[in-house]
Amino acid sequence: MGSAMIIVWRESLEAILVVGILYAWLRNQGSRAGLRWLAFGVLGGLALAAALGGAMLALETRLAANTVEWLQTAVVFVAALLIVQMTLWMREHAGGLKGELESGAAAALRAGNLARVALLAAVAVGREGAETVLFLYGLFVESSGVQLAQIGGSACAGLVLGLATFWLLSRGVRWMSWRSFFAASEFLLLVFAGALVVAGVDRLLSSGAIALASAPQWNSAWLLDDASGPGGVLSQFAGYRVQPNIAELIAWSGYWLVVLALMYRARIVAFLRRALRASM
Repeated sequence: MGSAMIIVWRESLEAILVVGILYAWLRNQGSRAGLRWLAFGVLGGLALAAALGGAMLALETRLAANTVEWLQTAVVFVAALLIVQMTLWMREHAGGLKGELESGAAAALRAGNLARVALLAAVAVGREGAETVLFLYGLFVESSGVQLAQIGGSACAGLVLGLATFWLLSRGVRWMSWRSFFAASEFLLLVFAGALVVAGVDRLLSSGAIALASAPQWNSAWLLDDASGPGGVLSQFAGYRVQPNIAELIAWSGYWLVVLALMYRARIVAFLRRALRASM
């Protein structure tokens, strides 16, 4: 269940990054009151994420079986959407994140409204925590038995890895930089989001909501089986299928076309404009 570890690793590190920036700035300013409000914000964010998890579990127990199936399918797609949104947002804002947070904290200190510091921390921790809850829920509904314990263990490992990564990055080790970390984790998360899209399509096919022909287009079991070993990892993490059907192929290829278009939309627009001017 390496996907759970990667999700929690990235999400926890982003929350730790925000809290770490605010903590270092407030400590340098000598604001003990600000540090207390920062702690309140972190606790509030954690409470918000826990409340979301509890609400989802409570809702699931009160819904009919077929409604639960639809809820779980929707969560799988929402989790994939949030992963894409989060990675694209960090891609655009990571460079100026430190300045934005510090200016927000400075404005809060000048105005004497330290609750804004708590709000900054609560939003960061609560957002990443809530997204993590949705991601892990999407994994849980696709797993059973011993896999559930493996997901829990992988999630804990991801949190530890997030703390260790932040420590290494803050120490300025030569072989790891913030840019290389975000680039690598961005790729891994987008691959995993594609796997969630394929898993969601599988659920829609099994429920009869999609009427596309489900006959396999090929069989690559001779090359890499998706039941266990490396093929099983690729199946869970990247959406690999030994016998993919047309719906899965459309979903996977369509997902990557949309993601790449969003990632490079500025270049695409500039290219189209140049092409249009050249043709006139």
